[in-house]
Amino acid sequence: MRRWNGWGDDATSMDLNDRARAMMAERLGPGLPGHDATREALLAKVPPSRLPPHPLIQTDASTRFAMALGESFADWIRKRFGALPPVPDGVAFVESAEQVRELLDLANAQSWMVIPFAGGTSVAGHLDCPISQRPILSINLTRMNRLLHLDPASQLASFGAGTPGPMVEAQLRAHGYTLGHFPQSFEYSTVGGWVVTRSSGQQSLRYGRIEQLFAGGRMETPVGPLTIPTLPASSAGPDLRELVMGSEGRFGILTEATVRVTPLPEHESFHAIFLPNWDAAEAAVRTLVQHKLPLSMMRLSNGIETETNLTLAGHATLIGWLERYLALRGCGAGKCMLMLGVSADRRTARHALKEARRTLGKFGAVYIGTAMGSKWVANRFKGPYLRNTLWDQGYSADTIESAVDWPNVKPLMLAMEQAARDVFAQYGERVHAFTHLSHLYPQGSSIYSQFVWATAPGGFAPNFERWQKLKAAVAAGIAAHGGTVSHQHGVGRDHATHLKDEKGPLGMATLAELCRHFDPNKIMNPGKLLQDEGPWAS
Repeated sequence: MRRWNGWGDDATSMDLNDRARAMMAERLGPGLPGHDATREALLAKVPPSRLPPHPLIQTDASTRFAMALGESFADWIRKRFGALPPVPDGVAFVESAEQVRELLDLANAQSWMVIPFAGGTSVAGHLDCPISQRPILSINLTRMNRLLHLDPASQLASFGAGTPGPMVEAQLRAHGYTLGHFPQSFEYSTVGGWVVTRSSGQQSLRYGRIEQLFAGGRMETPVGPLTIPTLPASSAGPDLRELVMGSEGRFGILTEATVRVTPLPEHESFHAIFLPNWDAAEAAVRTLVQHKLPLSMMRLSNGIETETNLTLAGHATLIGWLERYLALRGCGAGKCMLMLGVSADRRTARHALKEARRTLGKFGAVYIGTAMGSKWVANRFKGPYLRNTLWDQGYSADTIESAVDWPNVKPLMLAMEQAARDVFAQYGERVHAFTHLSHLYPQGSSIYSQFVWATAPGGFAPNFERWQKLKAAVAAGIAAHGGTVSHQHGVGRDHATHLKDEKGPLGMATLAELCRHFDPNKIMNPGKLLQDEGPWAS
């Protein structure tokens, strides 16, 4: 069963071994495990619904509470500390575009607010409700989860927007295809959510980000349906797909997505490689990606993340032998681990791996093989479960990500980590900050930083304050180095304050005008992407 106040299935967990526990205590001091609120206590606070009876709408407290929050840090500590936010007044589990249309028309006529919901995995505040006198309806798309059509000739597949990652892949693999979109939230996130937040999967180097995969579809807006045909290419004005991608529920609700699929690869393998230091590692992966070798993934951890991952791996004796071998080969303190993916026919895979190893060798790389890669792929979606374990030990964790051109990759990475250290130093606390590059481009790279710190005493308010300062300080560093406010998580409410730094006045005015065009009565997902509604009280 899915956890109500943490990540993932409650039968799955990630343990901290003794070395990892010792690392946290050394780097951060002792954790302070708190007393979590109970679900029953939170449900008792849910107010009566303000919606009239409707056959499609459920108004019980349990269903409404389950749709009230996602997986952002603010969502997390609200559930853990029992700080109940506003919840939807009702939830509609729709099964067709026609039902979505009916409910949007009703909401528009009655001036209800509407928040789309599917996988519930947002880490950027896409799902919370504002404080408002207007009733709020959550439209849940999880029953729209089928492969609707597959065209082998064009390699196009159409899905209901609420189809989660495992069902996308299972339904395609039955026909010999894959979408190849594997975000870390793959277990629960949906194809529609990927599109409207401009998601990126772990193997985007081969398959592309969702904007390369999204070919067309249908979005129900408050003023009518928007249907986008599938075309291989077009010069007929601006691409209307761009109005859907990254729209985050502000213009309407995506009900159907047609995506470009690929035959299953004949060969797929993942390889661990170590490089002596960050400068050599960054130069190596930049060279590889600019040579455009047919690789499916490059994931480069900086020195602190490499050390952290090796500690988390356990198997102290084996890791000890590995560390000694790497040191003899020139990869000692500060070494960086690169995880390399190859997904292709066997001949292409052999060539790509050979060329990649030859290029990496020029930068002092040490090739380890596929054992660590196989372990990584087996646990590739378990990373978020570590947050549950850390919390139980008295530590909090969050991620902040961006992307920037190559000259600013290292400066921004260092600035993001230092900004976090400076914030927690104000409280006399430390933070364990580490980073990897998960999506690489000839022009630049994504930067994905993770932060772990000791949970503060005092409940919701002091922890919320520290997190807000962390987000603001890191966002300021991102803007100063020309980075994007988000490479793969979207804007939501958490990043909306900083969007203007990236889009500029005219860009923001354009987005606001699009909202007015599609949603003149301001019913769609208020406060997300654009700050036109105040947040709920803290």
